[in-house]
Parts: sequence; structure tokens; C-alpha cells
Amino acid sequence: MSDRPPKLSVPEEIPNIHWADHVAEDLIQKHPKKDRFVCASGISPSGVVHIGNFREAITVDFVVRALLDRNKATRFLYSWDDYDAFRKVPVNLPNRELLEKHLRKPISQVPDPFGIHPSYAAHFEKRFEAEISQMGIQPDYIYQNVPYRNGTYIEGIKSALAKEKEIIAILNQSRTEPLPENWTCLSIFCKTCSKDTTELLKRESDTVFLYRCKVCKKDDTLDMAKEGGIKLLWRVDWPMRWAQEQVDFEPGGKDHSSQGGSYDTGIQIIRKVWNREPPTYVQYDFVIAKGGGAKLSSSSGNLLTLQETLEVYEPAIIRWIFASRKPNLDFSIAFDLDVMKAYDDFDRCERFAYGVEAGEEKKVNYEKRIYEFSTVERIFPRDYKNLPTQFPFRHLCNLLQIQQGDLEKTKEFYSSRIKTKEEEERFYSRAKRAWKWVTEFAPEEFKFTLQHNPSHQSQFPEVLKELILLLRENGAEKSSEETLASRTFEIMKKNQVEPKVFFQDTYRILVNKPNGPKLASFLLAIGPKRASEILEKALPRN
Repeated sequence: MSDRPPKLSVPEEIPNIHWADHVAEDLIQKHPKKDRFVCASGISPSGVVHIGNFREAITVDFVVRALLDRNKATRFLYSWDDYDAFRKVPVNLPNRELLEKHLRKPISQVPDPFGIHPSYAAHFEKRFEAEISQMGIQPDYIYQNVPYRNGTYIEGIKSALAKEKEIIAILNQSRTEPLPENWTCLSIFCKTCSKDTTELLKRESDTVFLYRCKVCKKDDTLDMAKEGGIKLLWRVDWPMRWAQEQVDFEPGGKDHSSQGGSYDTGIQIIRKVWNREPPTYVQYDFVIAKGGGAKLSSSSGNLLTLQETLEVYEPAIIRWIFASRKPNLDFSIAFDLDVMKAYDDFDRCERFAYGVEAGEEKKVNYEKRIYEFSTVERIFPRDYKNLPTQFPFRHLCNLLQIQQGDLEKTKEFYSSRIKTKEEEERFYSRAKRAWKWVTEFAPEEFKFTLQHNPSHQSQFPEVLKELILLLRENGAEKSSEETLASRTFEIMKKNQVEPKVFFQDTYRILVNKPNGPKLASFLLAIGPKRASEILEKALPRN
């Protein structure tokens, strides 16, 4: 995809209340005559691209959307640093011996250990690209091995070499020990073995270099104007690409953001070597998984991937999780009981956006803006008249357990609310993820199996008989959960039975545990007729 044109149906006024809006406004004020903004992100595909790496991509996407909302054309560049050297074999990868033979080669030249893609780099690149496309993120991809090998960066490299002494002086400011005398900003891949185990012996011209390979144990020359094999080291490579691509905005992680870090030195290098101002920068912090234990990332070296997250969270909710937090704050993505809170909070945000949930004006406007950043398609809730059908996550998990994961039977419970194909797709999207969470991540205390033939016999038969009659009456009248709960308490009070004790006894009948979901809601979810039949089996047999 080339330049992203602004969407024409944007609101006349965009609220400046989200951090991405502030960044967009700052960029516009800094470059008032600019008709196109370049926003960049990237990573080395040296292994699994995890959820922390995704934070950089979505941070850029938020700023891109904020610019588009202001009718500014943008270009979102995502650089795959696949011309980096392959330094170590990550854990839990197949064909380790094969991979070890290719250490120190460009990642783009290492074979795919899974035997699927043309290279190791391509395997992890295509995997992540497929993941973020589900999130509505569609950048222009630059595979850095291509411009480095085809000569695109020759002039940038020449400029770096011409100011190498100045670069050394900048880098030495943040070092405890100065760089060695023979240091160069170049990395050279040997023409024979393709590894960067080389040392520069002499610059024979602007483009020709004499080097010695420590593996091949021989000297050779390389002409970067005719062949690949030359790459700038990271701290010089980054500002060179800022200048080459005319980048206006790019975030970076905490590791790049410290005093003397790569962004700090990059600022000085781009000004000194390329006479250009650095891009606007935002630091983002770490993201970790909360709960899930060993069930997470067993195949990816204990790293949480976006795909694993998508198995539990809908794309819009993942976007909401990131949009509702400032990038410089770390946070965790829950796989424990807080999954339900994330879904509930998103649903509430959606209700705010559609004007269904009331609140203080500032709060409502902020929630609306977060929701706009959360939608996979760049749409605005104020364009809609009706709130989409919502399926509360906790209730859905309970229904699925009652139906033992049968999606079609679970869907029958919502038959009066699912009227369109879109509503049906919305149900399946959440129900599949709810069942995935229940079966693989939910704590044992949350799980249950409905007892169709309970082994537990009721300790309060008189109360239970009245509850059964009430359920049969409720089934006929289709009264509300509140009415059922209220009348159940009346029955317990009349019979002088403590609610806590009766509830525990009833749960033992229904799920063979002393506790369970909220009883009135649970009985209605089971179905009054079906619930009364199960409870009746727990009455004493005389």
C-alpha cells in the first residue's frame, strides 16, 4: 500500500484528548506546510515477533489514524531489519544444528527451519504481517536486505563514512571506554561465506573495500556499487534511514530511549551527517502476559505472540487495550480472570461511544475517542444509530460451559437478539474466544460441568421444592433475573434458611461445587425447565 489518503467522511472536529491526537497536532504545527507525513516502525525478524514488538506498530498506527482524521496524507513504513546478522538461535526452534551453521549470516539468507518460506526472516515476517492485518494495520513494508543489496543506501553510506570521525566523537560521549582506533561504522559480509566475521583493512575508494574474513582466513575486496555485502551498524543505520525515508514520527522502546541510547545518539548523528532534524519520538514501555502460565508460548520461547493474544481477545479489544493506555506506561495483558474485566470495560466503552451509557461529558468524549482508535476499520460510532449487539463475556462463558462448548446451542439463548449476519458473526467471534479461554486459561474455580444427574441430595428439600415451582412459573412467565432472585430470597427468608448455606447446597446439586455463577442468572441460563428437572432429581426419594 502506498500513501494512505484521508478518509473523506471524518467528523468536522476531532477532539484533541488522546495522546495520539497530541502527537498528530504537534507534527502538524512543526511542519505546517507538509502535505504528507511519514511514520515509521520496524524490527529485526531474528525470532518470534512478540506482543511487546506489536506495541510499536500499533503506537504508529494510532498516530497515523490521528493524522488521517485531520485530513493529512500519511505513509506508514514498517522496516524489516532482515539484513542484520543472525546472532543466536532462539530456543524451541526445530533444526537447530542447521541454523547454527548459518550464524553471522544476514537473516534474509538463513533457511527457514520450518521449511515453509524462502528464508528464516521471511517465516517470521509473513507470520507477523498476517497477524497485524487482522488488526487493521496495513503499512508499506521495507525488507532492508533489498535496499542494502541494490544500492539504494550507497549515498547514505558514503555520507556516514565521510563524517565517521564526527560519528565516533558522538558515540564516545556515551561510552565508558572510547571506541577502538580501527572502529568503523560498516559491517561487511564476506563474499565467500556470507558471514560478518570480517575486519575492514582498507578503503580503496568510495565504494570499494578491502577486508579480511576470520572464518575463510583470506582477504578480498567488495564493491558496494556492484554487489551487496555492506551494512551500517545500528546506531548509524537508524538515523541514515530517517534521512533516506524522510521520517517524521517513529517511536522506540525503553532500551533505545535512555540517555546515550540509540535515539539520543541518532539525534546528533542525523543532524551532523545528514543535516536533517530527527523525527518526533515517543517512548513505549513493556507489555507482559498475566496468567496463563506454561500454557502460553510453549512454541515460541515463552514470548506472548499477537496470534496467541488473538485466540482469546477480539482484534478490537486488543486495540482498545493499547489505545486506553499511554505508551510510556507498562502493563500486562490478562489471561486470568481479568480477561472478563477487559471485555466488560471494552463493552462499556462501546456503550459510551454510542450514547447508551451516561457519564460526565469529558469522560464520555474520551471513551468515544478510544473507541474510534479501537475499531479495526477506521469508522466512527457517531455515524451509527444503534449500538451493536453485545454478548457479555462472563455470561457467555457460563452459557458455553452449560452447553459443553456447543456454539450452536449457546447461540439459541440469544436467538431473539441475533437478527443479522453481522450480529451472528459478532457472536461467533466472541464465543470462540470465550471457549478457548475457558478450556485453556480459566482458573479451576471458574470452571464447572453441569450435573444432569446430580449425586448430591438436597439438604433443604422444602425450600428446593418451592424454587422448582418458581422456576416452572418463571419459565411460563419469562420473568426477569431480578424477579427470580428476589422471589428466591423471599422463599429462603420464609423458611428461615441462610442464603449462603442454601446457595452452597444448590451449587453442589448443579455443578458439584460449593459455589458457582450468580444463581438466578445461572438458572435462567440453564433454562427454567431444564434447571427445575435437574433440581428435582436432588430431592429426597421417599
